[in-house]
Amino acid sequence: MAGAARRGGGGIARGGQGGRAGKTGSHRKGAGAGSGGQGRKALEGRKATPPAHLRPGHPAQRRAAAGRAAQTGERGRGAADAAQAGQAGPRSRRPEADELVVGRNAVVEALRAGVPASSLYVAGGLDFDERLADARRLAARAGIAVVDVARPDLDRMCGTAPHQGLALSVPPFRYAHPDDLLARVRASAPGLLVALDGVTDPRNLGAVVRSAAAFGAHGVVVPERRAAGITAAAWKTSAGAAARLPVARATNLARTLVSFAESGLFVVGLAADADTTIDELEMATDPIVLVIGSEGRGLSRLVEERCDVTVRIPMAGAVESLNAGVAAGIALAEIARRRRRA
Repeated sequence: MAGAARRGGGGIARGGQGGRAGKTGSHRKGAGAGSGGQGRKALEGRKATPPAHLRPGHPAQRRAAAGRAAQTGERGRGAADAAQAGQAGPRSRRPEADELVVGRNAVVEALRAGVPASSLYVAGGLDFDERLADARRLAARAGIAVVDVARPDLDRMCGTAPHQGLALSVPPFRYAHPDDLLARVRASAPGLLVALDGVTDPRNLGAVVRSAAAFGAHGVVVPERRAAGITAAAWKTSAGAAARLPVARATNLARTLVSFAESGLFVVGLAADADTTIDELEMATDPIVLVIGSEGRGLSRLVEERCDVTVRIPMAGAVESLNAGVAAGIALAEIARRRRRA
């Protein structure tokens, strides 16, 4: 009885009126007092817990999935190959959007460099500027559509970028597959490829592509993630070489290097702490893939482990390292010199 009295008193204090606690506000729609604000269905429980091998993310579920994949053959490898080949899979990547080059100087330089573009957008109501006339003339010569738009529309397209009334739409670069580069290597003797490991500056990438084309390489490989791609800046730095030399994207660079090695290429990495110098490289006249690391950390551990040999560029003075574009040019020039004498 004492407990009942306490419960009843609590109901009066909460509801401000007499009667049972469960009846407080019973004339309103919704859950009654004492239900915790939950409906009847929410109080029914979560039902039985599924077995461990059916719970997503549980170790037992992952082991069961691995066992099923092993029974059905090379399913996992096929999925990885399909992803690397760019085929649509369960989690296919969204198509890349066009890049906008904005600003009068940048647009004119891109057009003069032959950067492939789809449209040139010109804002209306602009005062005469020689760069505007040059942009229209270069776009017409290259067969690029010139679209006159209102200034507010161009503002929305470019966001906060200072477009100065000009914007150039550049479609995504069409990358080759690493296997396509192997086909080019097999058709030439000796083969030469360049791989970049973690180079994030597109201008360095463009410089490497330009040097690779100048010294007889058959292609360039870049990682798909955490690395620079062929943007308008890279295209300009390559001085049009990106149109002549195929650039491939590798889903996993270390695995791609293993594939190159199995196809008969020697994997040579540039490393500042290597014991062998580039002019002492005995396999310079053999089919090789030259791997260039990033300016800050050099070759990553996994990639360096895939190299048959690492070499350095001999330097005098206090210079500790070279950027990726310069290092690639020096190494490729030395390889080309050795091959001419062979």
